[in-house]
Amino acid sequence: MSPSTDPPSEESTCHVSVLPDEIVQWVADCQPRVVIDGTFGGGGHARRLLDVVPADGLVIGLDRDPAVLARVESQPPTERLTVFLGSYEQAGEAMKRCDVKAADAMVLDLGLSSDQLADRNRGFSFQNDGPLDLRFDPESGVPASEWLSRRSEKEIADAIYQYGEERASRRIAREIVGRQRERRPVQTVNDLVEICRRCVRRGKHHDIHPATRTFQALRIAVNEELEILKRTLQIAPQWLSPGGRLAVISFHSLEDRLVKTAFRDDPRWNVLTRKPIRPGDAETQANPRARSAKLRVAERATS
Repeated sequence: MSPSTDPPSEESTCHVSVLPDEIVQWVADCQPRVVIDGTFGGGGHARRLLDVVPADGLVIGLDRDPAVLARVESQPPTERLTVFLGSYEQAGEAMKRCDVKAADAMVLDLGLSSDQLADRNRGFSFQNDGPLDLRFDPESGVPASEWLSRRSEKEIADAIYQYGEERASRRIAREIVGRQRERRPVQTVNDLVEICRRCVRRGKHHDIHPATRTFQALRIAVNEELEILKRTLQIAPQWLSPGGRLAVISFHSLEDRLVKTAFRDDPRWNVLTRKPIRPGDAETQANPRARSAKLRVAERATS
């Protein structure tokens, strides 16, 4: 886990943070001294959170993407922000590195960064061809193309259906495995997009790209996103001081369901948002990627 104490740069990122005002409001209400930004990304939330903590306070950022740390390290340092390369489930380790015993708030934005979508070598956007990678950290794990080559037809179909809720999952998996048998494995974004175009029937009211759900599913599988989220929700109360808050922004039903269930069923949490907070019309018009965002907030029980 590599740290950096440099502030985020607005000029080196194209990402626009979602629900920034709402995040600031819910975090500021608990008057935090230490805040963890577990999904640092372009640093948009962290910039706002620095205004919430006092002069002797600290924002600890984490991100799995090495490109994020590279951007941060190019800026002048500040003692009030430290960013680590690593998953948000490593927040406990980051706190130890900063000699912090408990944080007062933690923020997770589970959405994909616009900077990642813009990188053609990562494969996150199916609008541009490139290697089918889909890893948040290109230096660990295996790319999606290799993940597909190692899985059976049933495993691929199950992942696409479970993580992407794609009804054409079996047809898509059959074509992927068929290409492997023909020694034409799926290796690029366009390879997979063309399979999805052929397999996904588009109805009159089907307004999303036919590859959307499949790419979401593979990204979740390759990065083990739901497993990491489950583990984090279970251990996060140990990182927070009594009354400390966890704010989570999710972008699809699988994530939101995990957060809702964890907040509701774990007696260590007091739920503060009975219904998820959604972006307003002004925000969704300015940033269409915010449309599916849902914010839930809970606080660490005091007893």
